[in-house]
This record gives sequence, structure tokens and C-alpha cells, in this order.
Amino acid sequence: MSELKIFNADQPAIPVGHWTDHTDIAEQLGQMDVRFERWQVEQDVTAGDSQDAIMQAYSTHIDRLIKIEGYETVDVVSLASNHPDKAEMRKKFLDEHTHSEDEVRFFVAGQGLFSLHIDDRVYEILCVKGDLIGVPANTRHWFDMGPNPEFVAIRLFNNPVGWVANFTGDGIAQRFNRLEN
Repeated sequence: MSELKIFNADQPAIPVGHWTDHTDIAEQLGQMDVRFERWQVEQDVTAGDSQDAIMQAYSTHIDRLIKIEGYETVDVVSLASNHPDKAEMRKKFLDEHTHSEDEVRFFVAGQGLFSLHIDDRVYEILCVKGDLIGVPANTRHWFDMGPNPEFVAIRLFNNPVGWVANFTGDGIAQRFNRLEN
């Protein structure tokens, strides 16, 4: 189940808001210009499936986003808990960073925890199968796939290079929750 918790940035243990209804989550995040939608997942895919198979299974969704939003690059993160580099890959996303473009992810299997640091608040969004999240460019955030990842996310970029992080150097991410799976 999708979930949103909001915290004051200086109080990581005490949420000031908590939602599990998808409409409520979308409304709360929409106030921050964060896109959060529930999409139909038509094809079953499994963490570890090939990028080509996943992109073919979801080509209609991908093509629609490219046409509407003008994305130039698409890739897939498909990570199973038996992946030998899972700890290294997890660490790559755990520090607060920004991107010069929107970060768009469509979860077609599993789950992941996005944390957005906006003004004096941290928004923790547990994204699950069927969730599409669009984090606006230059929004401070981090992502946790957990110590035993089992997820597949389609990523769309305006930048032909793909995922490029600008790390902030702020240690805030270490003070907040991690995904335990």
C-alpha cells in the first residue's frame, strides 16, 4: 500500500501527517508540485527481468509519456534481492541529491521509499506497484530500495545522459527512516 508521512526536518521520529489513501497522498504531494498517480499495471514483471522485456511490456505507457512530456531517455531499474551489487547500488541513492530535470518513476513491481526535503519538511513516500511519481527538478531528495530490494521501476529522463545526481553534502538523509524489506 502506498504511504505518505510528513516530518519536520529537525524531528525525524515524529510524523506531523500520515496518509495511505492514494487520493489524499496525491493531494498532499500536489501542493509541492510533486506528481503522484496510480496507473494500471497490465503486465506481470519480476525483479531481475531484462530491461527489454519490461520496456516492451509497458511500451504503451512509455510512448504516451514520451509524446506528452517529451522525455528523451528511458531505462529500467530491475533489482532482485539476490543481486550481488545490491548494497552498493542502494548506497548510491541514499544521500540527499538533486537533478537538473524532473525525476519520473513508474513502479511496475515491488516498492521503494522516496524522501523529499522541501523547505523545513521531509516527505516520505512509499511507492508500490502501480505508482508513478514525478519529483520536480532541483528538489532535494533521496531514495531507498531497502537491504533486500525486489522492485522494477521505469525511469524517464529529459536528459539524454540519463540519471545524473548533484549531491548536496547535507547529512539529513542519515537521520530519517530507511526501507526495511
